[in-house]
Amino acid sequence: MEIKGKHIYITGANRGIGRALAKAFHKEGGFVHILCRNPDDSNLDDLRDVDGYVIERLDVSTSQAIETFMNHLEDSGATVDIWVNNAGMLTGGLIEDQDMDEVYQMIQVNLTAVIHLTSKVVGLMVQQQGSKKIINNASVSGVMNLPLASTYTAAKSGVVAFTRSLAAELEKTNISTLALITPGIKTRMFDEISQRYGDKMDVSGLSSIPPEDYAREVIQAVKDDRDEYWPKGSVRWPLLLAQHAPKLFKLGASRFFDRKDG
Repeated sequence: MEIKGKHIYITGANRGIGRALAKAFHKEGGFVHILCRNPDDSNLDDLRDVDGYVIERLDVSTSQAIETFMNHLEDSGATVDIWVNNAGMLTGGLIEDQDMDEVYQMIQVNLTAVIHLTSKVVGLMVQQQGSKKIINNASVSGVMNLPLASTYTAAKSGVVAFTRSLAAELEKTNISTLALITPGIKTRMFDEISQRYGDKMDVSGLSSIPPEDYAREVIQAVKDDRDEYWPKGSVRWPLLLAQHAPKLFKLGASRFFDRKDG
């Protein structure tokens, strides 16, 4: 898919992967709409007055905020060429210890909002001319179901399944989909993993890559019209194991996990 001249909307684009994607799409000549809960975030100061960026408020943690934003977008007659559902949050720990209020919020942000926003975006895209694309950030956790990540992986597995089903549903339309099976990225969320899981799981072997490097890979996947993008490197092998030999993957994962206090 050609990116130059396209209008790209990215949720959670004020930091991390979202910000890196915003800059990468902009570099390719796209008009980037940065959607985030706090448009005044100082992390966006260097982009605020640059042509080709628009910073808008969208809090995906409530259905009312999503409805309000999407109704405004529809009423304004805005062109939407590429929509990236990127906003996310992390939960984790032993299931009996997890804060269920936090889990409900995570499922809203990581899964329900993705479905809600997509339902609205598809309604807009099918009425507009030209090729369109919906990109969902699904994470390796959507395929690799690790201990301590039970709630997070439930949501991300849902994103993978939703995107695959959606791809079939949109087969004969002008809309394609791309599921990102995103690996460890050097972001604030990645740093949370050791805080949440470190006392019961050995996470020292987890690798991560700079968000800017991953954003470039995503851009190429968009240009190549991929429907799924799996990470390169060493993480690809456990992903394949998890998908094709889940019992063997579970056996391997258990070697790094101990329910006892660290």
